[in-house]
Amino acid sequence: MRKYPVLTITLILIAIILVSLTLGRYPMTLAEIYHSAADSIAGRELTYKQSEIIFLITEIRLPRIIAAVLVGSALAVSGAAYQAMFVNPLVSPGILGVLAGASFGAAVGIVIIESWIATQIMAFVFACAAVGLAVLLSLLLPRSTLLVLILGGMISGSLFTSLSSLLKYIADPTSQLPELVYWLMGTLANATNTVLIHVGFIMVAGIVFLCFQGKLLNVLSLGDEEAQALGISVKRKRIEIIAAATLVSASTVVIAGTIGWVGLVVPHMARFFVGPDNRVLMPVTAIGGGAFMLLTDSVVRSAFTMEIPIGIVTSLVSLPLVVFAMYQNKGRWR
Repeated sequence: MRKYPVLTITLILIAIILVSLTLGRYPMTLAEIYHSAADSIAGRELTYKQSEIIFLITEIRLPRIIAAVLVGSALAVSGAAYQAMFVNPLVSPGILGVLAGASFGAAVGIVIIESWIATQIMAFVFACAAVGLAVLLSLLLPRSTLLVLILGGMISGSLFTSLSSLLKYIADPTSQLPELVYWLMGTLANATNTVLIHVGFIMVAGIVFLCFQGKLLNVLSLGDEEAQALGISVKRKRIEIIAAATLVSASTVVIAGTIGWVGLVVPHMARFFVGPDNRVLMPVTAIGGGAFMLLTDSVVRSAFTMEIPIGIVTSLVSLPLVVFAMYQNKGRWR
């Protein structure tokens, strides 16, 4: 793992993907999937069972697998970027209010507009609005520092959390409230090819961009004066990283609702294995986040008689992991 970290975690992710394809209420083997896909591509006539397998893979399991990998990767890499930029091990993707804003947007779509498409659009719009408000508040204060920006994020997050609570209060308790609560718990059950087409490109572009910012994040973590002495435009680079992290974090809520802790625990676990160098840490975190989310979702889909919202499971699993990782990583930040 320490010698070839990116290759190792990539192979682990591929193995989880292959296993995940076979799991679910309709069990199938990799051999059945392979032969069905080969016959379909070759244009040969499919049996009834093969047709079912192709439908399940292309319309249900593969979109959900792709969604799990993208969501986990986006949350993890944005969390790692924020932790490096703010030089704070407790920072997560929701630090600037993005998740609170997205949750409020989803609540607006469900309770007021009553449209599934509007729910996704509003989640994305208000996620960006929440971060914009945090940045605006930090600029209005006399000293625009990282600490002030975090304070702006806390204010923005509190505002949108309160507004979400208000919408919960006025939501119809029989139809709207259960849907809203289920969405806010986090679920990949609504991941479809259509949703992936709408936000997949944004997520992939943002994830790739952040993965290649490792060298810059190493410099930014040294402090503003050192970064400026090396010729870095600190303010502009921070805006670029915040914008990319905001876009990918907002996109995760569009696909899966609110899922916490992934952006906090995965960077810590990756740092435990590969160290603090962001040039290696960022891609390992991105791939590891996808593997973590997919593994969790595979357990959720197959281990229980009913599907538990994945946000609940990630929180339960992540709590002991983040405590262990933070204890092991003490003193390894600089």
